[in-house]
Amino acid sequence: MFKCKAVWNKLAPLVRASSTLCLQNARKSVLRHGRRLEMVQKAQMSSGPAGGGGENTLYYVLVGATCLGTGVYAYRTVSGDKERYNERMIDLVNRPKQGPRAAEAVTEVVAGSKEEPVEEPTLTEAPVEEPLVTEAVVEFTESKPVVEEPVTEPLVEASIPEPTVETLVTESVVEASVPESIIEVSITEPVAEAPAVTQSEEPLASVVESETDPTPVIITAHVPEASPVSESAAVSEPAPAAEPVESTAAHSDVPEHAPYLLIGGGTASFAAARSIRARDPGARVLIVTEESELPYMRPPLSKELWFSDDPKATETLRFKQWNGKERSIYFQPPSFYVSPTDLAKVENGGVAVLTGRKVVHMDVRENKVKLSDGAEISYEKCLIATGGVPRNLQVIDRAGEEVMKRTTLFRKIEDFRSLEKISREVKSITIIGGGFLGSELACALGRRSTDLDLEVIQMFPEKGNMGKVLPEYLSNWTTEKVRKEGVNIIMDAIVKNVSYKNDKLEIKLKDGRLIETDHVVAAVGLEPSVELAKSAGLEVDSDFGGYRVNAELQARSNIWVAGDAACFYDIKLGRRRVEHHDHAVVSGRLAGENMTGASKPYWHQSMFWSDLGPDVGYEAIGIVDSSLPTVGVFAKATAKDTPKAATEQSGTGIRSESETEAVAVTLKAETTAPPSPVQQKEDYGKGVVFYLRDNVVVGIVLWNVFNRMPIARKIIKDGEQHADLNEVAKLFNIHED
Repeated sequence: MFKCKAVWNKLAPLVRASSTLCLQNARKSVLRHGRRLEMVQKAQMSSGPAGGGGENTLYYVLVGATCLGTGVYAYRTVSGDKERYNERMIDLVNRPKQGPRAAEAVTEVVAGSKEEPVEEPTLTEAPVEEPLVTEAVVEFTESKPVVEEPVTEPLVEASIPEPTVETLVTESVVEASVPESIIEVSITEPVAEAPAVTQSEEPLASVVESETDPTPVIITAHVPEASPVSESAAVSEPAPAAEPVESTAAHSDVPEHAPYLLIGGGTASFAAARSIRARDPGARVLIVTEESELPYMRPPLSKELWFSDDPKATETLRFKQWNGKERSIYFQPPSFYVSPTDLAKVENGGVAVLTGRKVVHMDVRENKVKLSDGAEISYEKCLIATGGVPRNLQVIDRAGEEVMKRTTLFRKIEDFRSLEKISREVKSITIIGGGFLGSELACALGRRSTDLDLEVIQMFPEKGNMGKVLPEYLSNWTTEKVRKEGVNIIMDAIVKNVSYKNDKLEIKLKDGRLIETDHVVAAVGLEPSVELAKSAGLEVDSDFGGYRVNAELQARSNIWVAGDAACFYDIKLGRRRVEHHDHAVVSGRLAGENMTGASKPYWHQSMFWSDLGPDVGYEAIGIVDSSLPTVGVFAKATAKDTPKAATEQSGTGIRSESETEAVAVTLKAETTAPPSPVQQKEDYGKGVVFYLRDNVVVGIVLWNVFNRMPIARKIIKDGEQHADLNEVAKLFNIHED
């Protein structure tokens, strides 16, 4: 390249002078004759006057010969450079196998130079006026990655203009190389390679690979005088290894695309998956859950599992229902699901579960989500069924690490296993909360208290168990029932402070009472998980919490929400958010149908139930709030009026699964006369409690009355005023023997 440039520098002045003179003569000729100049003057080539066309022809011939010679020389030079470049690349590829020979060859080349060494230069900005500026053409290749080698050649750090360096410095680590054959300096100094300089100012490997821009990049580098580096120094300072590009092996089990993406692995997600597959048998459904478990039902965690006689129930998670039948807590065995990696390959589709992953970001414009491990999944339709997280008391959050280690927020399988183990190791457990979960756990642990020599304490700010749901007289009766199970009940208890002293937790109440215990279970409600609302731009209800959805459970055109996280509009009762198993089943099923094009509104009145052991249970529907006026009609209970007898009749322990959605069209009323109004001290064996708002029934509790929920649902749906609710109670046949 430099030889070609020297020849050009010699010929350029002559060419320029000839071209200028030729151009001037051509202009004069045009002005004289007033016509366009012919390239070859036919009449004056041999006999024309001096100074005419013959002079112009001489200039044309000279310029043409010069250009032709220059082109031929440039072509030969470039071809030779290309061959030398290929040879150099092959040499670099084979260097790991012949490292010592290559080192000796380089040493000989360096020793052959007889110039005196000078100090090694440091990185400086390249002067613009410096004549010794070479143009290094860096070719990028993706075909053969070259293994990095310890640098054994004399290295000269070269300053590279800033704009050119920015082209090479990318997010992923790239190795830069300027082939030796391309940088040929026409000086007597030792041959030096100018490696691409990065911010670390360390020499990189010899080969440049670019995955972002295949276009050759021209790097202008100033090569100052350099002294040869000794072989020992070169060998002792190998080039640093390039940082490996992030491997995709960690995401190998994550499919890139899922037509139906369900976020959350609870009851609502599973119900939606089953509904989608029912309407679209070839559907490919992917469930992403933060838990390490397959979809399972939560109610047995606070009910049947605690009453199992099987010592291995904690591990197997199999239990006997009240009817004596055994089943697993999981909805389906592992064989029901397909592997996430095979989801796109399965011929007839299927349901895959990606466990241990959390969706942390949602891009609704691009229809994709980002997982906690950085993987991304695109989708066509998405369901958010993230449920919620257990609330905790602020006084416990602020109490410190020792208190938190001795506190359980009950929600998952791991919480059940942990609390079951703790109940066998400690002497005292205190349950804070008097709602459904707190009362169920209190009864479950109370039954074990005698065998385990365990003190079970339950405290709550209300005047009785489930005081926010049941009317006062029924709440008081329930509290006495829980006491009989062996639970120490502390009512009107507002926790002021929790501390850890002398290997005990001290709970100080607002009225000054002090309770010592070994472990605390906080059962004070659920906080809906709405972490994706910000990134997805979804609306969160300010009154009830959860994602606001329309009547079809849609938050956006291709995004649905179901379960505890959905704040939906009830056509009879207004906007609501429900945290119960049956609501998760029904809303998940409806969301799955609408994801396949059903476009059905959510009219279903979901029910919920609670069992205080095998002998006392109730089912409820609508708005059940103890602050509303209530009317209760009760009768004497029989042996079949228990949760155990009800499950024996229905064949399942999860009553919402046996419940039908069919509306009770024909209501057959009983003919037996109802008893006189109940008294405060009566034994409430079984009955019906109506909750009223503006003299209209908006909620119903069936106390030890089972398999009558379609009747209750129709009463709420009708929304009529009733003059005598005793007559309405006859529809439930509570006075049958």
